[in-house]
Amino acid sequence: MPIKRELRGFYPIDWRELSHSIRFRRAKGSCEHCGRPHAQLVCVLGDGRWFDTDLVTWRDGKGRRLRTNLPAPADLPEAFGHRWTLVRLACAHLNHDIADNAASNLAALCQRCHMIHDRPHHLTRRRVTYLMRRAIGDLFDGLYR
Repeated sequence: MPIKRELRGFYPIDWRELSHSIRFRRAKGSCEHCGRPHAQLVCVLGDGRWFDTDLVTWRDGKGRRLRTNLPAPADLPEAFGHRWTLVRLACAHLNHDIADNAASNLAALCQRCHMIHDRPHHLTRRRVTYLMRRAIGDLFDGLYR
């Protein structure tokens, strides 16, 4: 994931190498939370289940094998609402402190797991943004009056 310009100073100079080491040496190219493989197209259902082509089995959102009678993705009817997504791994800070680059604080996460992990942080930031907009609107007779 690209780093915002205003946050680049918090990352070390060797961030690319550190991120690569976490994603591909330690995690061996798969998400550390759900096991999705990097740079592969994966069939995903709406509830987070996904098809593991290496083991030819369905997995749940946490990467556990499912005992199910679902057919392979090629045989799924359109009513299932499945879609194909390209998995990309990113190196995430587990404690949300971008200055803390210890290996124990970093994890290789796919897009879905990264968004789930960051959800509380995003909700807090969204609330602050809404309150700031409302305050500016109140000051200058904007949209919120």
